[in-house]
Amino acid sequence: MKNQSDFAKVGEFKPLDILAVAASREVRDGDIVLAGTGLPMLAIMLAQKKNAPNAVCIYEAGTIDGRPLHLGTSVGDARCARQAAVISGLTETMYGQLHSGYIDLAFLGGAEIDQYGNVNTTVVGSYLMPEKRFTGSGGNPDINALARRTVFIMVQEKRRFKENVDYITSPGWRIKKWPGGEMVHKREVYGKFFRGGVEAVISNMGVFRFDDEGVMYLDTVHPGFTPEQVRDNCSFNLNISRVSGETMPPTYEELELLYTQVDPEGIFLP
Repeated sequence: MKNQSDFAKVGEFKPLDILAVAASREVRDGDIVLAGTGLPMLAIMLAQKKNAPNAVCIYEAGTIDGRPLHLGTSVGDARCARQAAVISGLTETMYGQLHSGYIDLAFLGGAEIDQYGNVNTTVVGSYLMPEKRFTGSGGNPDINALARRTVFIMVQEKRRFKENVDYITSPGWRIKKWPGGEMVHKREVYGKFFRGGVEAVISNMGVFRFDDEGVMYLDTVHPGFTPEQVRDNCSFNLNISRVSGETMPPTYEELELLYTQVDPEGIFLP
């Protein structure tokens, strides 16, 4: 049982710290987790050292169940291969593991997300005449569609949290059903191929989840912010009536692990 003295106070941790810690707490012991470069690597390594020692990490580049001493610079870093069960490639990750249905949890990011969990990593504006073109899917839709649970880690900005994204790269809980184009629940479109969906969205201001209708609501608000501030940083009327309280701040133990065992070189942590 933790007491208040175990938790860091506002000002003693950085926004990136609480993003990594909140994401790590989404990992269940025994999960098979697909992680990309950056914050996902911080989250899964911290989880393995703290709350989910039996979680298996599949790095997107193809290393399965590696146990690096410290964080690599990317999922392709040779350090990710330490004590790995399998050292393969992207084909094994995407088809051998993901498409075969083995992934319990995936961490992803995006440029925009809407109130239904649809994510855009493709364009702002019209697809044919975009105001801005991003890098594209990069496996985002495959991973989001085929993992049982997905957690998106994103920066909180009004222009990023939209009522409807300009382009659906990765389908959320409510998507268009063609040829009519009406918005329906993901389960209706996917049918027997439905596996799951977006479990949570973690921003630098709070943790968001989705109701039975597939609509986003604010679950917890990070220390130092109010629910109203979070809502004001969304371009839709975010439901804040279900806020369960503050996000648990990082413990001193979690911060110690992050900075001395997970990322002592400061590759991703400032």
